[in-house]
Amino acid sequence: MQPLVILRIIGLLLMIFSTTVIPSIGVSLWYNDSESSTFINAFMVILLSGFFIWLPVKNRRRELRIRDGFVVVVLFWFVFGLVGALPLYLSHSLQANFTDALFESISALTTTGATVFTGLDDLPRSILYYRQQLQWLGGMGIIVLAVAVLPMLGIGGMQLYRAETPGPIKDNKLTPRITETAKALWYIYLGLTISCAVAYWFAGMTPFDAIGHSFSTVAIGGFSTHDASIGYFNNQLIEVIAGFFMLLAGVNFALHFSALRLQSLKPYLFDVEFRVYLALLAVASMISVLYLHFTSTFETWGNALHHGIFQTISIGTTAGFTTSDYYNWPGFLPVMLLFLSFVGGCAGSTGGGMKVIRFILLFKQGVREIFRLIHPNAQIPVKIGGKAMPENVSNAIWGFFALYVASFSIMMLLLMASGLDQVTAFSALAACLNNLGPGLGDVGANYKGINDFSKWVLCFAMLLGRLEIFTLLVILTPSFWRR
Repeated sequence: MQPLVILRIIGLLLMIFSTTVIPSIGVSLWYNDSESSTFINAFMVILLSGFFIWLPVKNRRRELRIRDGFVVVVLFWFVFGLVGALPLYLSHSLQANFTDALFESISALTTTGATVFTGLDDLPRSILYYRQQLQWLGGMGIIVLAVAVLPMLGIGGMQLYRAETPGPIKDNKLTPRITETAKALWYIYLGLTISCAVAYWFAGMTPFDAIGHSFSTVAIGGFSTHDASIGYFNNQLIEVIAGFFMLLAGVNFALHFSALRLQSLKPYLFDVEFRVYLALLAVASMISVLYLHFTSTFETWGNALHHGIFQTISIGTTAGFTTSDYYNWPGFLPVMLLFLSFVGGCAGSTGGGMKVIRFILLFKQGVREIFRLIHPNAQIPVKIGGKAMPENVSNAIWGFFALYVASFSIMMLLLMASGLDQVTAFSALAACLNNLGPGLGDVGANYKGINDFSKWVLCFAMLLGRLEIFTLLVILTPSFWRR
């Protein structure tokens, strides 16, 4: 462990992060919403904090080890959750306590989209912009962006990339150099964001709403500048655009890179995870539409069609946008959609959940174990796309699933012990651990009404989900700290 090197990196990242507050200062001055002093004060505090952490250890330049990478990533999300909450805590308009400000900040950075704020339509534009921008920065992971910058500062980045990148297969780089990999990811991410914003604008959103919603759409975050979310616009074209870009953002970004480089759709067509991803969403959409229609939840077939498809894509990709109060839909439908979020997006996407590739591998391993009962001596490899998966990957999937279930069980008991009912506790935890956002019961609309202890538990759940269990839990084990 190299604590001084780690402190130097955290200091540098804090100074870099402080610059992300500057656009909100500009928005506040542009709209004259009286929050400019809030963001200026936050900017100075974050910048100076980073500077004074960095200054004593500025000459500590060494290559990061794997353990250092894990510590930096975990510290990054905890520290930036704290400093990201600073403008929200200092805001004159929000009057938020520390717990609520931290909850909102972590929810944004982890792209969960669970909110404790109401009356969004009346909030200052700078606060609304700041929330949306936090989600955008967290979407691909600010660490990956920093990896493109850190080599220029004398810090290697591969350990950070392995610890941060979502999904079970982390050593596959798009380009030979990690810096180029990070740049490639962000060029694609930025391109999707700009395209989404332009499409929203042409569809009828104001430029402010178009930019804000493009941030949260491509990040699969789900924050909106309006209490009614996407439903505020009552525009089916906007919903189609949102659904399309949520689908794209839920796909492995390596596939986007390969498709652009080859100028072909073949990378998508031959990818097993992508095909299963689309199939799951298609089947769930069909069930939703038919159920909404035959239960007369909506008066017309067209309304059942577009609400059913949109809500399925939104929840299935863990974006969390809403066009109607889906948590009030009849029968099993809200629970089915919540279960769909457990699968989530593809590995290497901005989506949450356990990831489609893990779902595929768990299913295939389950089938293999059944077959082994019939043929105990048979050697049956687990294959994805015709290629046998290494046994260590299979073991890691089972380990991930076991830790996921154990963590879920413990945190749900804590939530119920704090006074939440079973439906609220289960759905809130599922929505936060899967980085989805909206839940059922008392957290269907927002999380404002639950107690502070529950909010802290859910903050931990959001970080656990964003860092995909292992990255966070590994540093809590005694063996990690032994030499």
